[in-house]
Amino acid sequence: MTELSVLRTQYRADKATLMTALATSGASIRGVHTALRQLATLADDLLKTLWQRAGLTDTFVLAAVGGFGRRELFPHSDVDVLLLMPDGQAPDENTPLKSQLEGFIGSCWDAGLEIGSSVRTVSDCLSESAKDITVQTSLLEARLITGSRSLFAQFQKDFFKSMDAQAFFIAKTLEMQQRHSKHEDTLYALEPNCKESPGGLRDLQVILWVAKAAGFGQNWNELAKNGLATAFEVKQIKRNEAMLYLIRARLHLLTGRREDRLVFDLQTTVAKSFGYVAPDANTDSRSFVRPSEELMRHYYWAAKAVTQLNQILLLNIEERLSPSSHTPYPLNDKFLYKAGMVEVVSDDLYERDPHAILETFLVFESHVGLKGLSARTLRALYNARHLMTGKFRNDPVNRARFLQILQQPDGLTHAMRLMNQTSVLGRYLWIFRKIVGQMQHDLFHVYTVDQHILMVLRNVRRFFIAEHAHEYPFCSQLAGGWDKPWQLYVAALFHDIAKGRGGDHSVLGAMEVRRFCKQHGIAREDAQLIEFVVREHLTMSRIAQKSDLSDPDVITAFAQKVGNERYLTGLYLFTVADVRGTSPKVWNAWKGKLLEDLYRATSRALGGHKPDLHTEVQERQRDALVELALHTQPFESHKALWATLDVGYFMRHDAVEIAWHTRKLSRHLGSKQPVVCARPSPVGEGLQVLVYTPDQEDLFARICGYFDHSGFSILDARIHTTQNGYALDTFQVISSNLTEHYRELISMIETELARVIAEAGPLPAPSRGRVSRRVKSFPITPRVSLKPDEKAQRWLLNISASDRMGLLYCVALVLARHKIDLNLAKINTLGERVEDTFLIQGAALQHNRDQIEIETELLEALA
Repeated sequence: MTELSVLRTQYRADKATLMTALATSGASIRGVHTALRQLATLADDLLKTLWQRAGLTDTFVLAAVGGFGRRELFPHSDVDVLLLMPDGQAPDENTPLKSQLEGFIGSCWDAGLEIGSSVRTVSDCLSESAKDITVQTSLLEARLITGSRSLFAQFQKDFFKSMDAQAFFIAKTLEMQQRHSKHEDTLYALEPNCKESPGGLRDLQVILWVAKAAGFGQNWNELAKNGLATAFEVKQIKRNEAMLYLIRARLHLLTGRREDRLVFDLQTTVAKSFGYVAPDANTDSRSFVRPSEELMRHYYWAAKAVTQLNQILLLNIEERLSPSSHTPYPLNDKFLYKAGMVEVVSDDLYERDPHAILETFLVFESHVGLKGLSARTLRALYNARHLMTGKFRNDPVNRARFLQILQQPDGLTHAMRLMNQTSVLGRYLWIFRKIVGQMQHDLFHVYTVDQHILMVLRNVRRFFIAEHAHEYPFCSQLAGGWDKPWQLYVAALFHDIAKGRGGDHSVLGAMEVRRFCKQHGIAREDAQLIEFVVREHLTMSRIAQKSDLSDPDVITAFAQKVGNERYLTGLYLFTVADVRGTSPKVWNAWKGKLLEDLYRATSRALGGHKPDLHTEVQERQRDALVELALHTQPFESHKALWATLDVGYFMRHDAVEIAWHTRKLSRHLGSKQPVVCARPSPVGEGLQVLVYTPDQEDLFARICGYFDHSGFSILDARIHTTQNGYALDTFQVISSNLTEHYRELISMIETELARVIAEAGPLPAPSRGRVSRRVKSFPITPRVSLKPDEKAQRWLLNISASDRMGLLYCVALVLARHKIDLNLAKINTLGERVEDTFLIQGAALQHNRDQIEIETELLEALA
């Protein structure tokens, strides 16, 4: 065995021993730091041996940089080193020194060190660091391993002499902002990066970097000694830093590689390594908490504390670096304006006057130009958390002030976010504290419960701001006539506040908001509306996406539930804000149209317009004729087609769609060849596809199969059979390529889909797309519900399952096998979950045994 083999074997054995200890250690501050330092020391010792073996003299320097320079070496992090040469002694090509250095670096890899190396002179280091902030940061943490102490001392002297602390501070804070933007500026990501995400380890490192560059200290104790942090803050930093250190180390150990992301696949395993265990079978399901949920909640608490402390210390350092730009002036007798921030007049303000805690946020809302809270204010709030007790929450002054905050005309969204960041919101609304950092395992929400609530609050608020009227014009129009926006803000705070308790969170949330309104003296009329919105906040979305909106009975029943125009408008505005606040993938223009159609139909019913099928059909036909005239359609060219259509067709399509169908089909009536037409969807997203062809049993499955294999997702299908035996079907479809290539895609669909229908060959096998990591981590048990509709004439089929490519086609194949006719399909994709509704009929549905067989086959197709 060679010398390098012996060194490698010994190094790996020693490292394995340390990693085993790290894997089984608790989350103690000393234990984590000790393990990481021991890993660094182990690498140091091997590097020294290899340096001597390479015959490198004491003229040069081997220095650790980056995290290794801090003596923090994670199990699978790179060992970053600098080979420092005196000026004028840089190795040239084909010289013995160059071969010597290359031999040293190669021996490091051969000995088992994953090394990252750079070879520079002192002048090279200074010039490179001046050009690149990353290099400057890495060199800032340089630590001598072996070699010339005098050369290393000279390098450090020249390096810090060239350092511009003010410029470095600005560069690092801008870099931090960019990094936060890449992670969507939230510490509550469901798969956070424990190093790079907001509230991660990098945010703590930034503090130490800028402090060291300015000469304010090299560790947390020195920062406290120099007055930049209190002893309590240092204690909190160390505790939360240890938590993040251990999570990162466990990720490295469990994956056997450098992995800093807490992805769904790993959360449960990491949680179990911390000792979080799943409850046994006898545990009350209402209090069921997954190990991963417990881990993530502790992670979010740590990340939140890091975010707060990062703000405080960086603001302190900024003020210390440029004190002249932070001259304060009074806002009132308790607060000052200081560099765009709210500053308390004294550190003990909240101790002397706890009412000032909530007043802080009222002042923030009331004064134009304020950007946030100063370090002094943040620190005072951080230290005043113990004051926000039951007595504080029950104080009439505080209750009145909290209501004032909600009723301010400006600044509400920012104020609420600040209140959550500083833990004031959760300590004033104690029930809100319970959902801070709570994950939602439903493949629907991509935010934790508290972040979703604040997102919905923001969305509602935007309806009332003129600058955002272009986003959702109809919502902004309705909001313009709403006199008390704060009613909807209160509803936003409470609509999901009972998540995770078990039971119906809408009903429990309504009980909580009723109690809140009573405690805060909200008038009965206002309280009833708020309670209604919270209790029914899922109803409008469910009806719009699962019911046949052309059925007058559906509209009548919904109108009776809402009762009046004001309740309808409030629920509509809130529903749009809520769906938009779940996930960027959930909202689309088609869902917006369904909600607006339901709103308008219900508004007419509430206004005394009784649903009359004959009158409604006549109005749509009249409006469609106007559309046809605008397109110079020949006189009475519509009659032949319309004579084959029944009332159901005219009720399911608006006038614009009827006119489009008529223009495209009036010349093809009775055609034996399929007619396929496509156009950009009138709702502004995706394509609308019209299919007209002699009816056949497996037509819906054939069309779904084509869209499946062509990479289109179906949002909606309206199936109609004419009186002369033709299928007249309309589909709303979307594809990722639509924006740039919609003309080519329209041409492709019109040609290829017509050919697929005409050939009528065997149905292709469904494609089996890859299941996403989220679906693997949070699988949904497929559910199938088959029951007659209210008139007992047709059947309602509801399915719920994890989404995947080819899912709808699999359902269509089962229906085709049993000769089931489809009248309507509502395709509802909620992130990575589908909840689809079909209106179907067929002889097989009249027999119980056949029904069971259909349901069984559907469950197998969904699995």
